[in-house]
Parts: sequence; structure tokens; C-alpha cells
Amino acid sequence: MQIANKKILVVGLARTGIATARFLRRRGAAVRATDTAAEAALGPGVAELRTLDVDLALGGHRVEDFTAADLIVLSPGVPHTLAPLQAARGRGVPVIGEVELAARFIREPIVAVSGTNGKTTVTELLGRMLECSGRRVFVGGNIGRPLIGYVDGGQAADLVVAEISSFQLDTIATFRPAVGVLLNITDDHLDRYPDFAAYSRSKMRLFENQTAQDAAVLNGADPVIRAQAAVIRSRRLFYNTAEAAENCAAVAGTALTLRLPEREAARLDLAPFRLRGPHNVENACAAALAALAAGASPPGIQQALAAFAGLPHRIESVGVVNGVEYVNDSKATNVDAVLRALDCFATPVVLIMGGLDKGGNFRLLETAVRRRVRALVLVGKASDTIRAALGGLVPTVQTPDMTAAVGAAAGLAASGDVVLLSPGCASFDMYQNYQARGEDFRQAALRLKKMNEP
Repeated sequence: MQIANKKILVVGLARTGIATARFLRRRGAAVRATDTAAEAALGPGVAELRTLDVDLALGGHRVEDFTAADLIVLSPGVPHTLAPLQAARGRGVPVIGEVELAARFIREPIVAVSGTNGKTTVTELLGRMLECSGRRVFVGGNIGRPLIGYVDGGQAADLVVAEISSFQLDTIATFRPAVGVLLNITDDHLDRYPDFAAYSRSKMRLFENQTAQDAAVLNGADPVIRAQAAVIRSRRLFYNTAEAAENCAAVAGTALTLRLPEREAARLDLAPFRLRGPHNVENACAAALAALAAGASPPGIQQALAAFAGLPHRIESVGVVNGVEYVNDSKATNVDAVLRALDCFATPVVLIMGGLDKGGNFRLLETAVRRRVRALVLVGKASDTIRAALGGLVPTVQTPDMTAAVGAAAGLAASGDVVLLSPGCASFDMYQNYQARGEDFRQAALRLKKMNEP
């Protein structure tokens, strides 16, 4: 791909955009970078770009910056429907994303993981399975380590394992993973896509450039994936399916059996696997099947399953106060994730929800709330919407902030209960990201614990 002396516009200057601009400038491109935020809000990375002679257009997008470019590279969070982008496309300017750009320079096989929920857990677990099998692995993508950073970083790896979001798939052209993993497709980001069908089509783009030499690891129990799986040209490897003929990852009790057409069956033990909930058993199956397809060894997969303790902000226990367990699931930013979280607990739950609504249908939680939730505590902009959908089912309290939400939950919980932060919404109404929201919950729970210490 020719970069030197090209006029390239980078849109969006969070971590990925800064890494992209740095990469392009070092290879001789004339780089302009634009963001709607002012420089003061963008952090120190922007100052570094100035030292690399990157032109900056901040505080808004100018159409002429888009239409004058030879190439436009989008960061993941930038909507690909922006009016200046449409004007540029109308003039024939190619528009790609950072993942597409990076993939054109990556020579190692890519194992790509997508899905509405579970992406980060499966990506990290899969990477560790390959590492435990003696492979050198770069793990990155939509988890805070941009793929372009691998290209630019000089790291030697045998494989690249990447979490890929629907936003990143919207701007691919030739991106072709050797192994693609699709975990599920449920309602999400309907504030950004015109409808669920458009979101679903975006997810399925993971496989559009694969050939018969590649592998697609698919959730056989997901009806949306099932309905579209026939168009996939690569080898289809199913998990979580009742169809014996296609069952490449089968669970019986704590035994996990992996079957690939060209290999002897591998038998693994899930008993040491520490993550809660049936959805995490599914995640373990997906990761193990993809790792085996990518060249991991059964002993390496088993070692990683036993050692993996999970990730922060995902069904993460942060302490027990007066017999009540406090669990941080701040990463649950959609309705399906809340359903999966509630399914982890047999004891009553005081559920903290709320944030920035992404267009989710909260009424899908009615049955689970009736069955498992003692009380509902709401916080953030979506409080009224969630109360209208679920507030008549259980005692419901609206609160102004996380400290008040945790305090209200403590008053509603009984010994043996769980106080669960599983918001079902984005965090951006009150926080920079879901990590900051989860940390606020953790600190509120720790303050509560300290107050109740003798």
C-alpha cells in the first residue's frame, strides 16, 4: 500500500487515531488529523503529533479537509455516516478504518473476535491459550491496543489476536482473518444503526473476505447467526449447538470435547474454570475452539482455562458487606449483557441499572427481573425509560449518582443477596468510559465496607 507523499486525513484523535497518525507520518504521508473536541480535551498525545508535523484541525470537522484528501482513515468511534465523509465519498476519496489499514501491513495470521457480548473475555482468553501453547501472540484491536500499534511497534509475533467491533467492520475492504469468531448478535448500538438488520449485517462482515482455507467459529444457538451462516465461504466450526454432526465443541458436565475435521478429538476439563455463568462456559468453548483452529495445543488450552481469572468490570466481585456481595458488571452496556449477568446468580439480586440509552428494549428483562431481582436502583439519563419499562415489577428507586445508588442498594438488600451493577446502558452520560463507572462503583462499595467495619 502506497503511503509516502499521500494526503491522508485521520478522523478521531483518541488512542487509535493518534497511533494511526503517528504510523502514517513516519511512513512519509502528509497527515492531517481532525476531531470535534478541542485540544485541551484530547490529552497529551496531540502534542506529540505536533512534533511529528501532523496538521491538526480540532474543535469540528471541515468539509474541505475531507474532500481534499487522497485517503481517509477513521477511528472506531467515528460514525461512518458523517456528512463530510459522504461528501468525500462523492468525490471518490477512499474511506477505510484503522483495522483495514493495519491489516494491509500485517503478515501474520489474524484471529478476529466479534459479537455483541463477550468479545474482550474471549479475545484475552484465546490469546492466553495460544501463549500457553508456546506461540508468540499480539492481543489487541478494540480493547485499547490498536492493531496499527503492532505494525508500528516492532514486536515479533506468530499470530495477531484482535477484538473487532461492528464499528470497525463498517470500514473494512480487504480485511481477512484466518480465524473469525462470532459469539452472538443481539440488540445493541441502535442509536447508531438505522435498525437491527443493519447492525447484524455489520457483524457478518467479519467473514466477507474469508476463503475455504479460513475458519469461522460460530455460536450454533444464536438464531441470527444461524440465519446468515449459509453465506460464509470458510470452514464453519460450531459450538453451543445440539446438532451432533456439526458440534465442534461439546460440553457434558465439566468435560469439554473439541473436534476438528483434521485432528483427533481433544478432551478438556472445565472444572478449574473460574468464571461465573453459563455464558462464560460458551465463551470458554468459543475461545478453545478458535485457539485449536489457530494452532494451540490441548495442554496449552487447558492451562489457560485453569489460570484465567476473568477481567475487571465483568461479573467482578468487589467485596462482601453485611453478608451482601457487591458485583461490578459495568461492561454490561446492553440488555442482553444484563440478562447474562442475572443468569449467574441463584440468590436475590438488587440490580443497579442506568446510563446513556443506546436504543435497547428494556422490556426484554421483564421475566428475569420478576424471577431474580429483589429491587431495582436506577442512575443516569436512562432512569425514566427503565423505570417505565420495569419499575412496576419490583421496588424501584431513582438516585442521582453512584454513591447514592450503592447506598440505596445496601438498604434494599438482605444478607445473602447480591448487589449487582449491570447498567444495560453506555456510560457517557456521567463517565468517560465503562471502566470509570465500574471503578466508581468499586470505590462506593469499599467505602460502605469501611463504614461497616467494627
